[in-house]
Amino acid sequence: MNLYHPVIVGGVELPGNVFLAPVAGYSDAAFRSVCFGLGADLCYTEMVSSEALVRGHAATPTLMDRAENESRYAIQLFGSSPEVLARAALIASERKPILVDLNCGCPVPKVVRNGAGSSLMRDPGRIYDIVRAMALALGPSGIPVTVKIRSGWDEGSINYREAAVAAVEAGAAAVTLHARTRSQQYEGKADWAKIADLASRLAVPVFGSGDANTPASAAAMVRETFCAGVMVARGAMGDPFIFRRAKLAMLGLPDEKPTVAERVAAARRHLELSVRFLGERTACVEFRKQFCSYTKGSVGGAELRKVGVLACTVCEFEALFARWLSAPED
Repeated sequence: MNLYHPVIVGGVELPGNVFLAPVAGYSDAAFRSVCFGLGADLCYTEMVSSEALVRGHAATPTLMDRAENESRYAIQLFGSSPEVLARAALIASERKPILVDLNCGCPVPKVVRNGAGSSLMRDPGRIYDIVRAMALALGPSGIPVTVKIRSGWDEGSINYREAAVAAVEAGAAAVTLHARTRSQQYEGKADWAKIADLASRLAVPVFGSGDANTPASAAAMVRETFCAGVMVARGAMGDPFIFRRAKLAMLGLPDEKPTVAERVAAARRHLELSVRFLGERTACVEFRKQFCSYTKGSVGGAELRKVGVLACTVCEFEALFARWLSAPED
């Protein structure tokens, strides 16, 4: 079985099947740029509020900013109104994404309370209506609509099959299954058997999500479930090298663990891009959590993080990069 391969979504061909999942607070343009440069075949934006986008909220379009090297990217929208999401999809299409994704999986209370995210898992009919409206709106552009779902709302309402079928019948060109329920949030073990089940049932590509946090587990997900591709989320935090390493694992080739110098270079590039998009002050504050992720597991990492969580300037981070470089290999 060839684990690493191209995938066709609608009329769009992706060169490979290892993707950066949409991660709120992390998958901004700077991080996507780093991940794309290190082998991610497709990167998704943070989820974008359809309501805020349609209403012209000043800060919302920045979530769809695109790095220079992102020759392809995907925009993920969330909301609960078919009409609003159709309009939002049209606005998003102006950024020329390779696809537009509907979030039916976010478990965050403030999203769920408004009938969006994983709340939609309680109403496959509404998923159908939303996807249908988005697909009709995007039809002339040729941009496919895809959907990300969960296994269900809770263990008493496992309905990923019904939700996926509704989405596909409405025009979805691919479905991603995060194999946990909403009630699980991000806890417990993802049930890959459900990904395998869905992959065997749908005529469109099924992408797997949940516990693909290492190169080996990403390869194992594709091998064990026969899903068309794998979404990497938390595994990429601080380790954008996971995409190239996952490809090696899928191809049965030896792993290439990044050196400290490579990790520092990736972190520095990440910060430079963040400054370009956000300005130094905001970028440095936002980068604190990223720096903590990058240095996790490093020799002397705990001491670096104690200082890093207070850093406010590029110069302060440069001093930390220099200290990190002087540390021995892990």
